[in-house]
Order: sequence, then structure tokens, then C-alpha cells
Amino acid sequence: MPAKFDDIIKVSKEVLDDDYKTAGYQFKAKQKTSFDGAVISTDVDLWGKDAVVTPAKLTWKLPKPFGCTFISVDKLEMDKTGALKLEAISDKVYPGLKVKCTSDLKDAAKITAGATYTGLKDTQVIIDTKVANPGAVTCEVTHTQGMATVGLKVSGGNFQAPDVGLGLTSGPLFMGVMAKEKFGAFTVAAHYKASPQLRCAANYNYGGKANGNCALGLTYTGLKDMTLKAKIQQDTSVSCSLKNTSIKGFAPMCGVKWDAKTSKMSFGLQLSIE
Repeated sequence: MPAKFDDIIKVSKEVLDDDYKTAGYQFKAKQKTSFDGAVISTDVDLWGKDAVVTPAKLTWKLPKPFGCTFISVDKLEMDKTGALKLEAISDKVYPGLKVKCTSDLKDAAKITAGATYTGLKDTQVIIDTKVANPGAVTCEVTHTQGMATVGLKVSGGNFQAPDVGLGLTSGPLFMGVMAKEKFGAFTVAAHYKASPQLRCAANYNYGGKANGNCALGLTYTGLKDMTLKAKIQQDTSVSCSLKNTSIKGFAPMCGVKWDAKTSKMSFGLQLSIE
């Protein structure tokens, strides 16, 4: 099945964006319960900037709410402000079709409904809209053909100016480009798997608000139970991250960022228990 539109260049983003904790301290826990397979996740930022020094986010996942298998609650979330978010899905309506509904459990105007259809070979179609304003529809189509993945995405019902994406994979090499904002903003991404332990990636943004932003980075897993990441960005800042997975269910991760222009350095630490 092809990737979602925004995930066409995900393989590059994994190297450049994922698992970097270079500022602040965070504790994350994920626990599966015996309540029909329900899973609860907790994210706590330690020594936060607000009056509450341990702001937290709680997330429930209920695969079979109260024993019901027709629908599942993929997310029931409460953030540090007390705001709620509900996301319910069902894949029992029709083969290859998954329907979704989201709500903040507060404002009926913000309820959204959507569907994902994968019944066509090598194709994925996703539609989302606000129930109170069906005309503001978001629609995307992605298709895989050989080494290529192509995608189109329309936001806000503006079918005259779709976003376009293209990804090409050949062996260990990936190249991708995303065109957005009426072809006024482009993101070019590359990824190369030099060995089973070493991945390299780069991206560059041309046009739009992120014009000139770029990054070059790598991920190395050749050290036992360790994942080392490093990247340099357009502002000449250098970030490094180290994650340890030697203890099952316990994954500490630390990171550092150095700004070459100001010589300032920041540190971050994240502890994950699952």
C-alpha cells in the first residue's frame, strides 16, 4: 500500500527529524491493560515553563470499547490544558474502507468525518471534511507504480491548486520532491542507505515560509543497542542524539544542540517506558 501524501518523503524525515531531544526533559510511558486490550500513554514534560512544572498529556487507545469490535477508539486524549480529542475508526463497513470521526468533545462545528479506501491496487484515497462545512474537504490520492510513488492533495476544497508529490526509490537510494502552495513552495529530499547500519539523508526547501531551510544528517546503529544520530542545519546549528535500547521496555534518549552563530548549547533528556 502506498504511503500517505505527507509521508512520501518520510524515509528522509525519519533520519532528520525523528528521535531528537535537544532541549527540555520528558518522561513517556505506555501500558497495555486487561480492559479489552486498552492502552494508556502518558507524556510528561518535566520542569515546564508554565505554572504547572509537570504538564502532562494522557492518551487512551481502546481497540474494543466495552467489547464492541465494529468500532475502535484510536485516540482519546487530554492535554495539559484539559482539552480533549477523540478519534474513532471502523474498518468493518466495507472491504478496503476505513471510516473515521474526530471531535474535541466540546464544539460540534469541529467534528470531522473521513474515509480511507485501499480497495484499488497500489492506490490509497483519503477524504476528510468538517461535518458542519462539507465543502472544506481535504482529499488526497497516492499511487505506487514500480519505483515511483506519486500523490495529489487538495485542501479546503480548492481543487484548482493541488499539492503534488513524487518519490523515486532505486535500491538503497531515494529521491523525492513535494510541491505546495500553488507550486510556490518546494521540498526536495534524498535518502541513501549506505549499509545496514548507516543511513544518510538531506533536504532543501525552496519558496514559501521555509525558503532556504535545509538539513544534512545521518543515523548509525552499528553500536550495540545504541542509535546515534547527527545533523547540521542551514543556520549552522549541529544536533546529536543517542538512544539506548539495551533494556527491554526502557529507552533513555539524550541529545545536544550547538548553535555555531551564538555558541549557545542546549541539552535534552527523554525516558521512555513501555
